[in-house]
Amino acid sequence: MPGGASTRKFFRLYFEGGSPRSAVAFFVPDATRSDEIDKTDGVRPRWPFLEVQELLAARGVAVPRILADGSDQGWLVVEDLGDDTLANFLLRNPGQKEALYRAAVRDLARAQRALAELPEGSVVRRRTFDEELLLWEIHHFREWALEARGLCFSAEDRRTFDAIAARLASRIASWPRGFVHRDYQSRNLMVVDGPTLVWIDFQDALLGPRVYDLVALLNDSYQTFDRSFVEARLDDFASELGLDAEARRQLGVEFDLVTVQRKLKDAGRFVFIERTKNNSSFLRFVEPTLEKVKSSLERLRHDEDMVALREILERTLS
Repeated sequence: MPGGASTRKFFRLYFEGGSPRSAVAFFVPDATRSDEIDKTDGVRPRWPFLEVQELLAARGVAVPRILADGSDQGWLVVEDLGDDTLANFLLRNPGQKEALYRAAVRDLARAQRALAELPEGSVVRRRTFDEELLLWEIHHFREWALEARGLCFSAEDRRTFDAIAARLASRIASWPRGFVHRDYQSRNLMVVDGPTLVWIDFQDALLGPRVYDLVALLNDSYQTFDRSFVEARLDDFASELGLDAEARRQLGVEFDLVTVQRKLKDAGRFVFIERTKNNSSFLRFVEPTLEKVKSSLERLRHDEDMVALREILERTLS
């Protein structure tokens, strides 16, 4: 089965008779194995996928069931949810786009409420979108989407970019943090009977800004939406959380600022995957992803840093 950009390998297993008739096995070549135990306490760390799956299931989020745990040998067998990612399903059923995305944003809002308090020691609590990580992601764009492709800032623009990047990372890191899936987009939501949306690929969950997953979903590099559709889904999210008019306005500003940060990183990541993993399938999404950045910068004309960033990018990318 396709495995995306990760090193994981996926296989569909078929059984003769009985139930279930099929399942999905995935292997993680670089996973911690039983002979790689923690030297401080002698305990092998539990896979984040298993810990987050258990947490989400307990809080009412639809996730695949674990059928067999061989994580000490680098594999798991999980429930087979079929091949209908949200992206695939909408290719055949475009008329269901609004209903499914409305469900996706409401599911996210409900999950954020349900996960507002996390268990002590949870792997999610130990990982955060702090200033350092946010800044690293912005420079990932510079290193790969620009410099690796032979595009470079002038010395003055580089100084300005570095200062803006630092302030943007600091600004986002200062916001309240909650549960973040980290890659809540159309290839990581499965459409099953109902239709119900089932979350997958959640092993990197951490604490971060409330809009991060909204940006991943509504400014998905693999999808294109008109602005009215995005605004309507932000309205759905705000309604589910009971936000007033001012809080809804602030949600939109946060959404655009995180779009700039996240989508710059994504553009760099697509080039990084091609250059380091010899996988060029993501390169076609670089320009559409940068267009999403430009659209958000256009709406952030009241923000001096974003105006300056827009001008720098126009000079460098033209």
